[in-house]
Amino acid sequence: MVLNQKKYSLYFYLLTLGLSLAKILFTLRPEINLFTEEAQYWLWSQNLAWHYYSKPALVAVLNFISTAVMGNTELAIRINAILCGIGIAWVTFIFGTYLYSKKVGFWSALAIQAMPFWWLASTFHMTDSSLSFFWILSIYLSYRGINEENRVCWIYAGIATVLGLTAKYVMVLIFPVLIIYLLFIRKWKTQRANFLVFVMISALGFLPIVIWNWQNNFETFLHLLALTGTEGTSSKPFSLTAASKSLLEFVKGQLAIVSLFLLPSWLLTFKFNFKNISTPFIFLVLPGMMAFLIFASLSIFKEAMVNWPTFSYAGLAIVFARWMTLQGKFWKIVSHGGIYISIALPLIFILPDYTGIKSSKTVKKREQRIIKRLLGHEQLAKRIDHLTDSLGIDNAFVFSDSYHTASALSFYLKGNPQTYVLNMGSRKNQFNFWNGIEQFLGRENTGIFVSWNYDSMEDKVSFQSLIHEESFITKFHNIPRRAVKIQYWSNLIEYKPTLPTSY
Repeated sequence: MVLNQKKYSLYFYLLTLGLSLAKILFTLRPEINLFTEEAQYWLWSQNLAWHYYSKPALVAVLNFISTAVMGNTELAIRINAILCGIGIAWVTFIFGTYLYSKKVGFWSALAIQAMPFWWLASTFHMTDSSLSFFWILSIYLSYRGINEENRVCWIYAGIATVLGLTAKYVMVLIFPVLIIYLLFIRKWKTQRANFLVFVMISALGFLPIVIWNWQNNFETFLHLLALTGTEGTSSKPFSLTAASKSLLEFVKGQLAIVSLFLLPSWLLTFKFNFKNISTPFIFLVLPGMMAFLIFASLSIFKEAMVNWPTFSYAGLAIVFARWMTLQGKFWKIVSHGGIYISIALPLIFILPDYTGIKSSKTVKKREQRIIKRLLGHEQLAKRIDHLTDSLGIDNAFVFSDSYHTASALSFYLKGNPQTYVLNMGSRKNQFNFWNGIEQFLGRENTGIFVSWNYDSMEDKVSFQSLIHEESFITKFHNIPRRAVKIQYWSNLIEYKPTLPTSY
């Protein structure tokens, strides 16, 4: 029996490390660049602060550490996501093992790694990467604290929550989750002191948020209010049709993000567990249900991103695995097949084309549409570097109408220069809190304007003369993409960008 259990540990590590290797190979594909949000978070790491306009600082701190060790490379950025992915799977494995058995722990880890949201969080270094890891870690440790009445576990859970709060604010959901669960199992009185210790430690995670916002007129809070539709946005009349459509799109997105191939098994999992309710089941599904309901409600009034509640879904994998191990042959085959397909398809997509499966032009065009935000940034940067050298320019600054483009160029341009954003009417972003191109007024510098969206700067900026202009077309497997405008201007003489009023 012991040997039988040990094999599940071996299988877990072999599978998890194998998937991590596949994501490293994906990152090393020469045609694949950083996701533009990843580039933005890397640029934050070059401008370290307590906090940033729209997000806490952990994503930048992790990038700062990894690039200090590995240099400014794509792998140095994505290794953070890959390690978080390993961590998410590992905690899910030990949590399932703690509650049931190593067999359940193994299938829990396999189920979580079959879900598309795990692939996204563990491949691209976004704020959801570290949030998802510290969420499941804190949930696991707090459950042990409750189950064992162990204050040390509560303390460790508080530390994990601190780090989760510095990843993303939605980590605050852990407080009502634990309160509701303690009330449900009637342990509030016996665990109240431990919970207060947990809260006091966790509160440290709010300090960087408060410090930065105190220094910056609480801009983050205005941004968050805008995301909920209560501040900084124009009011629109409520439409039942539009609200229903938005809610339906959100629900469909949640089904896809936990894998459509597992949908029949998911339905039977919940049917079984609602007939056989246990306290572990309540603890594991409560976070996901709360997050889903909160963001589903929000989607009725304002667009809710499909990834927003997914950090809380790791516990569902354990519920699923527990159900699956109790089934007969047929449903085990169906569930295992859904897991294997859900893992195999992303592998085919992300790995280099060793087999020739993706060699047809039709498949390449489809791939181009899917990963369009990962393409062309390095090609564009190399073209700008070439033009700058050819024109003999050594005092240039690069700016764009898009913070996505500006961030990607900063990463891929030679020397990683600080880039700038010319606001053409967009909402606020982190560039609004850094020095802009106004610092070059009256100085003999060359401004390089780069835009996928505009052919001109629309009188927002005036220069003495145009040096060079072209439309550059990037390619993916020799398939052309849309053109990007590149303009070289000399001597900035006037700067009057749109002042952002929305958050």
